Amino acid sequence: MNQETFKNTVFVLKDEMYRFAKRFLVSSDEAQDLVQDLMMKFWQKKDELVGLNIKSYALKCVKNECLNKLKHETVKQNFADFQLHRSELYKMEVNNLKEKIINFINELPEKQKMVIHLKDVEEYEVSEISEVLEMEENAVRVNLMRARQKVREQITQLMNYEQRQISK
Repeated sequence: MNQETFKNTVFVLKDEMYRFAKRFLVSSDEAQDLVQDLMMKFWQKKDELVGLNIKSYALKCVKNECLNKLKHETVKQNFADFQLHRSELYKMEVNNLKEKIINFINELPEKQKMVIHLKDVEEYEVSEISEVLEMEENAVRVNLMRARQKVREQITQLMNYEQRQISK
């Protein structure tokens, strides 16, 4: 694989890889570092990438690297601190519905969060998500349905609450 082919097949995935990594790691800097490290590894192994579904392979690598990072104790502590901070932010009065929906999605269990991100943000097909997350397609569909249902319920509760506040 030459430099131009690498640029057109692998390097173009950097933004998707970053967004996916950021879902796990929360920190923009850590996500950027992870993607940069993976790009260097991919370049070193560029000839081994020929014939692979590069998009799926890249996202699997991101997932695995993120999970490895999350095992590290200081990252776990930072993540716990962020979760606490995020719940405090959620309790504050926020008028922006988009921010609230993002918070609802971030509170989902990990599998549901990954599935809804890949399907509704990245617009992957169920079969692609199944391959990336190494799950059965039915499991992807069930997790997606549950994630959407939970977010829908939270939005409904929020709207009912807002309506009651307006009516008072």
